[in-house]
Amino acid sequence: MTAGAVPTRIGGTAEPAGLSRLAVATLDANWEHDHTVPSRTLYPHQWSWDSAFIAIGLAHVRPGRAWRELASLFRAQWADGRVPHIVFNPALRVGAYFPGPELWRSADVPGAPSVATSGLVQPPVHALAALLAYRRAPDQHGLAALRQLYPALVAQQRYLAQRRDVAGDGLVCVVHPWESGLDNSPAWDEPMAAVDAEAAVMRAYRRHDTAHADAAHRPTDLDYARYLAIVAAYRDHGYADRDLADGHPFLVECPLFNAAFSSAEHALADIAALTGFDPGPHRVRADRVTEALVRRLYDPGTGTFQPRDLRTDRLVGARTVLGLAPLLLPNLPNRQVDALVAEATSARFGVARRMDRPLPSHDRTAPDFEPLRYWRGPSWLNIGWLVRRGLTTHGHPELAAGLRRSMIDLVAGAGCHEYFHPDTGAGLGSPAFGWTAALLLDLLADESTC
Repeated sequence: MTAGAVPTRIGGTAEPAGLSRLAVATLDANWEHDHTVPSRTLYPHQWSWDSAFIAIGLAHVRPGRAWRELASLFRAQWADGRVPHIVFNPALRVGAYFPGPELWRSADVPGAPSVATSGLVQPPVHALAALLAYRRAPDQHGLAALRQLYPALVAQQRYLAQRRDVAGDGLVCVVHPWESGLDNSPAWDEPMAAVDAEAAVMRAYRRHDTAHADAAHRPTDLDYARYLAIVAAYRDHGYADRDLADGHPFLVECPLFNAAFSSAEHALADIAALTGFDPGPHRVRADRVTEALVRRLYDPGTGTFQPRDLRTDRLVGARTVLGLAPLLLPNLPNRQVDALVAEATSARFGVARRMDRPLPSHDRTAPDFEPLRYWRGPSWLNIGWLVRRGLTTHGHPELAAGLRRSMIDLVAGAGCHEYFHPDTGAGLGSPAFGWTAALLLDLLADESTC
């Protein structure tokens, strides 16, 4: 089966073996010597949290490749511990992706790796991915790879804890919407509106994304001008995290990013126990981050978690799927768990035992809900996978099962697309998308897997 083919449905759902073959074919087609590209068209380099999700799926079918995936990403780790959100393939021509290495100029920064990278990070789901890759294929090779990766994972967490706690409250601050992973979410509209930029700036550039996807589905030129202004501010400061509070134009504490940060400490505790290190400090830090997350980002008025804009010291009002991410945390207090389950099962997000529509990325009852535009409504498998894991963790297997079936049905109906229409399930964005294929394999493996 070719990577772009959609398997034939049998009795209303696609046959699991056919879906598995589709997913493996997609991952094989996207393999690039030591890593998997998200897609051959729109994303031809290596992306950080993509590689983490992809490793989870690869562990089911290509376990050696899963460890190569993670190892290749961490070879690009900076001396300060940051794991860049893009690692550029030097074999590709200049202009193959925008913004490319010529904009980031990582070679000018002391402590950057020899390969060109961005200077931003993404949610630290890598420790969880490494732990799950080992659990999916527990052998001596995997244990050795886990032991070798552990110090780099610890350094990643140390960077975030020491360099990105801008408010000094125990939470990590993102310095660009791209660091959240949900690049164009309505959650960023308020803090982005304060970034000084003009859409006309984009006349000097050729956007790569709108050459491969409908411009009506992508961020606007004004959004992109603001993205580039934030990159330039950080780059021109040498990607240094000192004095960010004094002038960096975008500073936000994100619930998904910090849920991933706390979840990573839980995963590191388990990895430490497996590999002969002390798990105790990781458990202590996980509790501290979760406490700070509840204290700083939980809004009892809405019963969900919301980003905090450090420029105004206010919670952002948009109710997006970001708010459900703290369900990942096993130590989340019962009050917040119950509130998030109520939020997930509300008309805003529609999680149910039998779902008639997939999980959207934004409140589908909101006036600014956009079913076609990137992160402003469409459904994504990686976010559904995280929410499902959280529901399973907190004793809601029936809801987790409904979400699992909904995600599998998306791919059965449309193939391994980057994202999907939140009403019709139509495939959107890039076809043959890496993490969609990988997480499909994980969903197919065992409905109780978490």
